[in-house]
Amino acid sequence: MARTSTNSDISGKESRRSPCPVACTLDIMGDRWTILVVRDLFLGRSRFKDFTASPEGIPTNILSERLDRLQRRGIVEQVPVPGCSKRQAYALTEKGRALGPMLIAMRDWGLTWEEGAVAALQEKS
Repeated sequence: MARTSTNSDISGKESRRSPCPVACTLDIMGDRWTILVVRDLFLGRSRFKDFTASPEGIPTNILSERLDRLQRRGIVEQVPVPGCSKRQAYALTEKGRALGPMLIAMRDWGLTWEEGAVAALQEKS
């Protein structure tokens, strides 16, 4: 079942460009960094330091903002680090895991059409 929701800015006003589902998805994922953070979560990264170690070199202030945005949208959640009561990690929610087919499609397109592309994201059997 498709879910509908609205994106709100700080004032609570709707911030969607249009009701088009592609535009709605781009309103959340369409910047330079967000989809890479989601990719890293699929690759098993879960801690802030793990994301900063990615080869793309996301600045820490941008990473903080993207993780916060993904949390507000219900795509990721903070979870306790096993064995450490004070530390938090990030995990994909059901909504976030539903982005898997989109990531696989992007990976496959890149492997097919971009010379020199190498996949770290693998489909699970």
